[in-house]
Amino acid sequence: MALLERARKRGSSLSPFRGLFDIQDEMNRLFNDFFGAGELPEVADFVPGVDISETKNEIRVKADLPGLTEKDVEVNLSGDVLSIKGERKEESEEKDENYYRKERVYGTFLRQIQIPKKIKADQVKAKFKNGVLHITLPKAEEAVEKGIKIEVEK
Repeated sequence: MALLERARKRGSSLSPFRGLFDIQDEMNRLFNDFFGAGELPEVADFVPGVDISETKNEIRVKADLPGLTEKDVEVNLSGDVLSIKGERKEESEEKDENYYRKERVYGTFLRQIQIPKKIKADQVKAKFKNGVLHITLPKAEEAVEKGIKIEVEK
């Protein structure tokens, strides 16, 4: 393989390996088309997981934000979009510490969730407890489904 790479770097169109380069390029293209173009990022961005549930009177959102406090998070409601924004800061590394594996991710994040029902924006509540953000969005009266009894004629 190293021989192929050296020949390719020389860029000779008369190289006996030119046909192999074309085949390799075509195979790479086919794999990228099938498995998704581009390479996977070396480290994924921090994206908190959320659970969204609905009861008769409200919509509830829970977001896992381990290692953060309420000061690190900003919650906004604009129209029918709930935004959860924040930053998970990287802890300072010790210079004489050798890492064998580093999987914890850091950085800024923004989760935007479209709310499917009309809500009472002035009554939205958010609380932060043990690394979990709980948001309660009370539904507006017109969004609450009401049962209507229909009498059947005999």
